[in-house]
Amino acid sequence: MSKRDKDIKTNAMRILDRSKTEYSVVTYECDEFTDGVSIARKLGEPEQLMYKTLVTEGKSGEYFVFVIPVAEELDLKRAAKSVGEKSVEMIHVKDINRVTGYIRGGCSPLGMKKSFVTVVDSSAEKLDKMIISGGRIGSQIILKPKDLIKVTGAKFDVIIHGEN
Repeated sequence: MSKRDKDIKTNAMRILDRSKTEYSVVTYECDEFTDGVSIARKLGEPEQLMYKTLVTEGKSGEYFVFVIPVAEELDLKRAAKSVGEKSVEMIHVKDINRVTGYIRGGCSPLGMKKSFVTVVDSSAEKLDKMIISGGRIGSQIILKPKDLIKVTGAKFDVIIHGEN
């Protein structure tokens, strides 16, 4: 990326700036969707710090956002229970932009078109820092998990397979 590209703020970054939340941005060369494990390797960061943003639709028709480690899978039953729904299903890839304003691979839990109920997997609670999408492909935000919770109004909960 050119210096000019690195200076472009995303909605996610502007929200963090407005809330005076400390964060840093890392960028990498990428033109299309790349999975989070590959991004962690590219950045030289442990994959345990990398979190992906997943958007679901509940039985009620409401949308919910879940933030989980990149190498893990969302447990849909736990996720539904966490947000008080009978069930939740992943939204289709083609609907990501319509619902969030982001594209696949650049979806951040910050700065979506609307605020949705957000749950961050409890594995992040013990971390000093976590890495989330910066709001566009090729951009990641590093911040404290408790700051993400504060800015999004999210909560921590057990929402991945195999976690107790």
